[in-house]
This record gives sequence, structure tokens and C-alpha cells, in this order.
Amino acid sequence: MKISLSEDGHPVSRALINSVLENSVELNTVVDLDRLTEIIGDAKYVLLGEASHGTHEYYTWRTQISKKLIEEKGFSFIAVEGDWPDCYAVNRYVKNYPDSGNSAIEVLRKFNRWPTWMWANWETAALAEWMRKHNENLPRNEKAGFYGLDVYSLWESMEAILNYLAKVDQQALETAKKAFACFEPYSAEEGQAYARATLVVPISCEREVINLLTEIRSRIARYNTDHEAVLSAEQNAVVAVNAEKYYRTMVRGGSKSWNIRDRHMMDTLNRLMLFHGSQAKGIIWEHNTHIGDARATEMTSEGMVNVGELAREQHGEKNCFAVGFGSYKGTVIAGRNWGDEMRIMPLPNAAQGSWEYLLHLCGAKDRIVIMNDKMKNQFGNRMIRHRAVGVVYHPEQEHRNYVPSVMPLRYDAFIYLDETKALHPLHIAKDPHQMPETYPFGV
Repeated sequence: MKISLSEDGHPVSRALINSVLENSVELNTVVDLDRLTEIIGDAKYVLLGEASHGTHEYYTWRTQISKKLIEEKGFSFIAVEGDWPDCYAVNRYVKNYPDSGNSAIEVLRKFNRWPTWMWANWETAALAEWMRKHNENLPRNEKAGFYGLDVYSLWESMEAILNYLAKVDQQALETAKKAFACFEPYSAEEGQAYARATLVVPISCEREVINLLTEIRSRIARYNTDHEAVLSAEQNAVVAVNAEKYYRTMVRGGSKSWNIRDRHMMDTLNRLMLFHGSQAKGIIWEHNTHIGDARATEMTSEGMVNVGELAREQHGEKNCFAVGFGSYKGTVIAGRNWGDEMRIMPLPNAAQGSWEYLLHLCGAKDRIVIMNDKMKNQFGNRMIRHRAVGVVYHPEQEHRNYVPSVMPLRYDAFIYLDETKALHPLHIAKDPHQMPETYPFGV
């Protein structure tokens, strides 16, 4: 049998399917993850992807992998594609800090940035409750943390800085107020209004946020609050600097804003590793487009980098292990436009000739594909279309949602799920106290 797996329709033999079957294991229960954790070995950075931001199984399988890494290999934290201030509230909850909330649902319901479903969902609530229970009797320096890597939270980070400095440093507070005042005329639409204004007139709040970060760093040794609160204050100042830069470049198009964002996420990851000490190990949850090495895609030709590429470059390939995720069909949560209401949408059968289509032909079974040397030799440098669904999605335009990739070079392993379903957002649940019956793993 021959199938077309490339953009030019070049046929590929049955040998390719046989190679996938020979270098994969079926994924039916949590026990089947043992093979994956075995080949992860001593890697200090484990990057877990997703092909959409609205698929139930991506969250639940990442949770199961993360549990094993934390319990069996002593991983220090989970860092996600989310805002620092919101995720830091989750971090305080899972570590049972004072006044950190009565439940994960209470904390997650406060996530109000679109798309809220990314983290305000039952799947994340279950993970947070498990982490809190896991951390319950551990010493402070051994508790597993939960952090946000992203750069969007300009206003939330500025407000967090003001609230913190009001308690610990009146002098630096004045600098923070100046920075906040610079952005205040554009507060109606977060960073977008500021970004558009910079196109019209040569304005910038860059100096104000850099001055704020510089002052906080020069005085941080004087802050005697808990050690994580100090880390958070500095990180919020870093977010403000990079968010200003991100929004200012975003409206000008090109790859620069993407690179600012992914470099910020990588720098934040490095800062978290340094904070957790020389033996630290981190789990990263982000979309496949961030954790799969950009050099194995056409992103490189567009001048784009991502976290997966930067992690391998900065820390070595042996220290990094990237797991991609994807599915053949199902349903997914997304919006039809930015800021649109969340809705359950169909996820059509994967396009003929795509990576997901190939894996469907391998028996239509969930499996873990190991991207070892045999797979690399079999695939060579062949580009295969690989599905990527964003928070804005149009199933009727499915053909646009594929990224040509050299799969064995983009990931170290790939978790394929033949049929998946939409995740369960907290903000539209009928009963806020009842976990959906379809939730398979509990807390």
C-alpha cells in the first residue's frame, strides 16, 4: 500500500507505517506511560505539547505524565502557557500558602482573560487538587509548583507590583505608579490599545517599565517577605517590560513579536530553574507550536524561534525531552473569532496525507510513538503536514491548520489519540460543584 504524505503528493510505502508500528506502544492505561518515563531518563526539561488549547485528553494525559515525573523523578514544577499572576495564585494554592483559597475551582474561576477555558477548566482543577494533596506533608523546598510562562498580562502584572510594593517599599512604589500612569490612557483594551497608539504617534512606556524593573532588582535584597513573593514581584516587573515590547511590535506584523514572546517564556523557565536550585527539573505545558523544535518546521524560514528550539540550544538535547500530541478526529473548544464565546466544535478527520492520518492508518489506536534513530532514518528530512488548532478555529477551513514538519526531529516522542473530545470549562459548567461524569482520572 502507498499513501501520499508530502506536499507534492510523493507516495510513501508501507515501510513507513511498519516503522511507526515497530517504534511505538499502544496507550490504553496509565501503566503504558512507563515506557515514556523510561526513555525520558534523566532529562531536566520535559516539554508536553498539545495540538489545540481545548482538548480534554491532552490535559488529562499530560496530568498523568506530570504526576509520574513529580512522584518518581522529583520534578520541581509545572510551567504552563498561561499568565504569571493568575498561575501564581494557583501555585500558592497547591502549596497551601495562607489565604490562598478554599478550592482549586475558587482560584481558577478568577481567570478572566480570554480564552478563559485554557486554564479555568475541570481538568486543571483536578491537577491542582492532586498537587495540593501531594505537597501537603512535604517541606517547603520540595513542594511542586505551578507557574505561568506567558507575556500577555501587562495590566495584571502592573497591579500585582503596585499591591506588593505598597506593603514593602514605598520608594519603589512611586516608580511603579509612574509606569502604571504611562499605560493608563490605554487601559480599556489591555495591551492592544497601547499597541495601536504607538503606530499613530511615537509614544512608548518602555523607559518607565525598564526603570521599574531596574529599581526592584536593585532593592530586592531588602524585601523580607516569603521567598516566592519576592520572586513573583521581580517576575511581574519582567513581564511588564516584555509585554510592553510585545504589544508594541505585535501591530507591526512579522516574526518579532512571536520571538519576543517565546524568548520571554524561555527566560522565565530559566529563572524558575535557577530559583529551584541546581537539582531542579521542570515540566512545560504548551502548544505543540511552542514545544516542538521550530528548526524542524517552516518556522525557521520565517525567522521564528520557539521554546523547544531554545531549550535544546541552551541546555543540550540530552537534557530536553519534547512530547508532541495530536488526534485524528473528535470535538474541541474554541472561538470563531478572538474574544468570541467559547463553543464546542467538530474536529474533522485529519487531512489525507497528514501525520495524524498516517497514525490513524496504523490501526486507529491510541499510541506513544518513540522518535528514535530508526524513525529518523526512516523519515529522513521528509516534511509531513501536522495539525495545529488555535483558540480561534474554523473547522470548515481545516486545510489551513497544518504545519509541515520533520516529525522525528521536532519531537522526541509523540502521543497519538485517535478520537478526542472537548475539555470542560468551569465558566459554563451547569453545576459548579459537580465534576463532569466523563472525567476519567479524578483528582
